Amino acid sequence: MKSKFDFSKGEQGKFYREDVVLKIPIYLDDDLLGFLEEYAKEKKSDLQTAVNEILRHNVEMLQALKS
Repeated sequence: MKSKFDFSKGEQGKFYREDVVLKIPIYLDDDLLGFLEEYAKEKKSDLQTAVNEILRHNVEMLQALKS
């Protein structure tokens, strides 16, 4: 690796895209993943849909408790 790099001809913001949405991965513990995969299989849906359904339900419940 070089000790110095020349950025004098660099262009700031060249690859920046304002409309891009970053979707970060979420890593689940093995026991939770196994449970959620089984739950999704029972519901005949994919894992992402099952997780979103559970999280939406929990958000609704927490919002109701706040009121």
